[in-house]
This record gives sequence, C-alpha cells and structure tokens, in this order.
Amino acid sequence: MSAFAVEIAAIEEAAKYLYIRALKVLPDDIKAGFTKLDAAETGRTAKAVLATMIENIGVAERTDNLLCQDTGIPIFNVEIGQGVAIDGFALKEAIGRGVARATREYPLRSSVVHPLTRANLHTSSGIRVPVINIDFVDRPRTLRLEMIPKGSGSENGSFLKMLIPADGIDGIKTFVIDRVMEAGGKVCPPTIVGVGIGGTSDLCMHIAKVAATRPLGSVCSDPEGAKLEQLLSAAVNTLGIGPQGLGGDSTAFAVHVETAATHITMNPVAVNIQCHSARRASATFSPDGLAIGF
Repeated sequence: MSAFAVEIAAIEEAAKYLYIRALKVLPDDIKAGFTKLDAAETGRTAKAVLATMIENIGVAERTDNLLCQDTGIPIFNVEIGQGVAIDGFALKEAIGRGVARATREYPLRSSVVHPLTRANLHTSSGIRVPVINIDFVDRPRTLRLEMIPKGSGSENGSFLKMLIPADGIDGIKTFVIDRVMEAGGKVCPPTIVGVGIGGTSDLCMHIAKVAATRPLGSVCSDPEGAKLEQLLSAAVNTLGIGPQGLGGDSTAFAVHVETAATHITMNPVAVNIQCHSARRASATFSPDGLAIGF
C-alpha cells in the first residue's frame, strides 16, 4: 500500500475552518436530541426553555452567527490511519496556526488565558493549548481531524474520585448521580454526561471527556459499560433539574460511558459534562479528497 501524504497547509486551513464551523453549526444528532426531549418533556417552564434553545440554534444558522459567546478551549482529536505520511510536529504546529488564524481573522473572542497571570494572547492558544489528542486507527489512507470547542460552563462540571473495588457498581452510580446534582444548572443542561471508569487518574478523566463528546445515539463498545449507560441515562432525568436548572424532565440528552482496564486495587471514576450546545466538527482527508462533517 503506497503512502498517502497529507499537506501541512491543508491541515492548517482545516483547523481554522473547523473551529469556526463548530462554533456556528450544531450537529444533527444534537438537534434530534432536542426534538426528542421536547416531545417527552412534561414541564411547562421546561418546554418554554427548550423552545428558546431550539430557536437559538435556528437563529445562529440563519444569521451565520455563533451558537454561544464562549469559544471554549479548542480540542482536536486526530485519527491517523494506515499508510498515512505526516510530520507529527508539523501537524501540531499547523493546528495551532489554524486556531490562531480563526481567532484573529473571523474574529473570535479568545477564551484562553495564562493560568496564573490571566494574560490573554487573543489567539485561543497558550501553553499546551490547543489540546491535541492523537490516535492510530485501522482505516487505510485516511486522516481525520475532529474539533471540539469545550466551554468553561460544562468543563467546570468535571470530577474525579479514586474508588476502590469494594465500592462496586453502586459506588459508581452514586458518584455520578451526586455529581450531576452538584452541577445542577451551572453546566447549561440538557447535557451529555460523560463517565470514565478505570485506567489511571489521568486516563479516566480523558475517557470521560471522550464519552461526553461522543455523538448521541452511539453506544459504549464495552457491553458492561453499555448497560450502565442505560441505567444512568434513565436515572438522571428523574432528578428534576431540567433545562438550565429550572426544573423539568430534560436534565440530560444521555449518559455516555467509556471504560479502561485498571489496577486490581483501584477503580477510578470520572465525570465530564458537555453542555446543551454540544459543538463539534470534523474533516477527513483521503486520496478521494476532503470530507467535512460532524
């Protein structure tokens, strides 16, 4: 199989385009999620809030405007397939340039600052930001960029607890439900609640975010994780938090779970919440050309 080379200039342009696109166009699965919640919602106030959210989505598309003023922390998930030739450092630099150009040329409000001085470079970039996660997949001759702008309202709904095996499944359920209750309306529900189970502390937090940013309708590849998704998804919508925390049945679109093998003496569990404006955009490079999607 001959190598497929991806041009660095194309990566930069894609990173710029995807950042702007993700901030303006909500994925179809999230729109369908709103329709489903609205049909099932019994609360009068909750239905009014959902209607306002749905109208906001439409206004953003009709006026070619941003869904939310928070441009978030830019996260790029990069999947590199078999037979792809790419300079890893050049890829990293190109994504950073694309993010900075999107911020300056669109222009966007930069939400990224230094953690101690709070200085803002107005590039949506800084130390170790944009966040770039790289994985290698078995799809031949493809490279996929997924862009996720993670806002602070939802990212502040991040929690980790180092459980022990004796805590069991009930300990996991209790931790997740308690954290959703603690977050309440601060995470702009209806949300996607991402749950990571296993791994190390840092891996657990990472897979919780992977779970939170998965498309609605997707299912955990681990059968045990999939069972837990169903149980927790039903449970969180009995809490009465509702859209924007104002009460109702529509606390979450879903609970998503991701798992990882862990040590025999521990069982970490993490929660990462995605707000109702669950933004993302993707670009797939292949010998057939460039495909844009979600």
